[in-house]
Amino acid sequence: MDKARSWSIPKLYVWDAYKRVKANRDAAGVDDQTIEEFERGLANNLYKLWNRMSSGSYFPPPVKRVNIEKRGGGFRPLGIPTVSDRIAQTVVKGYLEPELEKHFHPDSYGYRPGKSALDAVGVARERCWRYAWVLDLDIKSYFDTIPHELLLRAVRKHTDCPWVLLYIERWLKAPVQLEDGTLEPRERGTPQGSVISPLLSNLFLHYTFDRWMARNHPDIPFERFTDDALCHCVSESQAKMLKEALENRFAECGLQLHPEKTKIVYCKDDDRRGNSKNESFDFLGYSFRARRSKNRFGKFFVNFSPGVSNAATKAIREEIRRWQLRCRIDRWIDDLARMFNPVIRGWITYYGRYYKSALYPTLRYLDQCLAYWAMAKYKRLKRHRQRAEHWVSKTASRDPRLFAHWPLLRRAATGR
Repeated sequence: MDKARSWSIPKLYVWDAYKRVKANRDAAGVDDQTIEEFERGLANNLYKLWNRMSSGSYFPPPVKRVNIEKRGGGFRPLGIPTVSDRIAQTVVKGYLEPELEKHFHPDSYGYRPGKSALDAVGVARERCWRYAWVLDLDIKSYFDTIPHELLLRAVRKHTDCPWVLLYIERWLKAPVQLEDGTLEPRERGTPQGSVISPLLSNLFLHYTFDRWMARNHPDIPFERFTDDALCHCVSESQAKMLKEALENRFAECGLQLHPEKTKIVYCKDDDRRGNSKNESFDFLGYSFRARRSKNRFGKFFVNFSPGVSNAATKAIREEIRRWQLRCRIDRWIDDLARMFNPVIRGWITYYGRYYKSALYPTLRYLDQCLAYWAMAKYKRLKRHRQRAEHWVSKTASRDPRLFAHWPLLRRAATGR
């Protein structure tokens, strides 16, 4: 390949990448520059970025580390690149992703075009009905422990484009700026929060896990969403054998299965006898366990299926509390509906896909918070909780589509 052509980056790549970054509107990086500030000198900023990337003189700035609280407790470190660095990463991702997509496994669902977490949950649901045992995998500190050398070797299998290889290596080695301003060198891992990380993490597990499973255990189906994976086994002994084999495989690739969070689960239902230490697991915000269901003939039975997890409902309730509805007495109820319906619809769309009734108590909690808002806003309802709850119920009957969750609760109440 001609050297000049191999370094040619079309300006359209940079422009398209900028539009994608603008649509996401992520937080500012170490330079504290927002997308609005970047746009004040848009033409000049994009030209400088394109010129530096095309000449090989672009060096990514440090990644800003932000710790966010995890649902299960503790904190997850996120790496926030600058606006210009997000654009540069999007350029490389746009070039590399179509090639990698040709090779990725169909049961890899994380951050891939045309695939979603709900797809993975749905496939897992069906396979739990067919297979009695699940190996629930959890990779310890996956994003922080990916070996750079092995990851770059995987990238080189799919491209020899010099600027793609150069910038991926530079991003992997870019230091992290901690909250106190100090710089921390990075010898392993790729920061969560960066644009290129999901693609690179999928590529690494494609070789570490997906292809290894297809080659060595083609009879064991699995679903993987980035570093969360489920393997479906016909027996407990098969699950134990697979667990031991995967521990060795991940160790060979510089990774470690979490000793407490990785577990073997029995998918118990009406037709499966006996018991096991673990009879439930969480996957992508859903809790899989035995649940009482009704078949098309109206007969009740117990099957193993997903419903919104306790961790997810706890996070939803915490978000509702952060809205501080009692303090919004300057707003009318229509205003509250407009403000929060997009979020409520998102919860219903995701967590209401399977076993919808598991979400109802949390949605009723939202109505309780609306009742407290009504008590704070209207003098006649002050210190009258039951009267305020009746007021919310009456408002829902009069205008059942005002809040996104009201039609769902109304159908549940009437049994329709």
